[in-house]
Amino acid sequence: MTRSVLSWVLEKLGQGHDVALATVLDSRGSVPGKPGAKLAMIKNGEKFGTIGGAGLELKIEKALYELIKNPYRMATQGGRIENFLLYKDGKGKEVIALDSLCGGQLTVSLEVINTSPNILIIGGGHVGKSLSTVCNSIGWEYSIFDVREEFSNKERFPNAEELYHSSVSDFLDSEDYLSLSRFSDILLLGHDWSIDQEILIGILSKIKANQRPRIGCIGSKTKWSAFRAAALDANIPKSIVDFTRCPIGLPIGAHSPEEIAISICAEIISMDANNTSEDN
Repeated sequence: MTRSVLSWVLEKLGQGHDVALATVLDSRGSVPGKPGAKLAMIKNGEKFGTIGGAGLELKIEKALYELIKNPYRMATQGGRIENFLLYKDGKGKEVIALDSLCGGQLTVSLEVINTSPNILIIGGGHVGKSLSTVCNSIGWEYSIFDVREEFSNKERFPNAEELYHSSVSDFLDSEDYLSLSRFSDILLLGHDWSIDQEILIGILSKIKANQRPRIGCIGSKTKWSAFRAAALDANIPKSIVDFTRCPIGLPIGAHSPEEIAISICAEIISMDANNTSEDN
């Protein structure tokens, strides 16, 4: 059971869900859940595993739901450990008492496992390369797309999860909303504005507003004005078009590719922190 729960957790993390996880650490007496038993839950209430059922499980489920409502705050504070007594006369003791006659006691850890950004970098040039270096240093996953094979290969990006070098149309034909949602962010850093515009319109036609992935584009407000007009002319809904942010990166006065990469990652960190805190 432990292996299947952990596999489920990894699957949900890969889909972009934070996961709240309960694990039985210790048990004494007559209890339904033994050490190692696990129960996991995501924000929509979907869950997997069990720590024994009955009133204990309902109590744990409620605790997990409260945690997953604000996973960022939980991550900054760390997890917590709760002691449960399965006996109706346990009130007043340093435990959470349950209306039960079993008489057992167990210790459960409660934690939230946060997703980390998984970025699709469109364009393997100077900024894309610098962005990959920052991602490497902070443990973020990333993939590369570039129509030029020399800018999307294993030698240039040895730690990339996925590497694509094809026409824009071939790439778009291989993707849909569900597959694109494996990325937290898609960042357009291409060398050719026409390629960026083509892939931007193609991606916007496949995604939903305010859901993964977020879309960002490097460039000036003038460039974005032209891209926005082209997207609207292509009948992309305004709510989807305005979901894109351009220019990307926090306004820290960045100029070099390395500085721009830092500002982009800082912006993503800020958005993740704000989004999760606002969910509470």
